Amino acid sequence: MSGLVLTTTSALGASVLAAGPVQAAAPQRATLAAAPAATVTTKTVTAKQARIAKQKKRAAYAVRYAAKQIGDRYRYGGTGPGSWDCSGLAGGSWRKAGVKLPRTTQQIYKAVHKKVSWKGAVKGDLLFFYGGRTHMGVYAGHGYMIHAPSSGKRVKKIKLNGYYKRNFHGAVRPGI
Repeated sequence: MSGLVLTTTSALGASVLAAGPVQAAAPQRATLAAAPAATVTTKTVTAKQARIAKQKKRAAYAVRYAAKQIGDRYRYGGTGPGSWDCSGLAGGSWRKAGVKLPRTTQQIYKAVHKKVSWKGAVKGDLLFFYGGRTHMGVYAGHGYMIHAPSSGKRVKKIKLNGYYKRNFHGAVRPGI
C-alpha cells in the first residue's frame, strides 16, 4: 500500500501534525492521557462596582458624542443635531449614552445627585460655571472641556484655564 498518513499529537495545549508513509502494521490500541486541568477564575462584582463600570462606559460614550459635535454652531435653545446651546449639548450627549437629563443647566444640576469637586472631576462629568450656573460643559479629561460657548461661536474643546476655575460653580456625575 502506498500513500501518506497524517498523525496528530497533542500535549499541554500544543498540537503537532506529522506526515509519513503508510505502513502495514498490526492494529494498535490508542491510549489517551488526561489533559491538565483548566484553571477557572471567578470574579465577584458588587452591585456598586457594576453601576460604576456602567457609568464609566456611558461617560466615555457621552464624551465621544460631544466631541463629534465640535464645529457645530451655537444656537440658544439648540438641542441638535447641527446646533446646540450648552445644556442641549451636555444633555444630548448623555441622552445618546442612555441617560435622560432635564433641559436647562439649573435643572440638570439639581436633578443629578452625585456632586463632584473641581479636582474630583472625571471624564464625562458635567461642569457648571457662573453664579447662577448659567453655563456648562462636558469634562473631556486631562483638563479639557467640550462646550457650546455662546452666540456666534461653535462647539469646541478647550483647555480649562484659571478663568474657568475662578468661575466654577459645581460639577455632577450623571448615570450613577
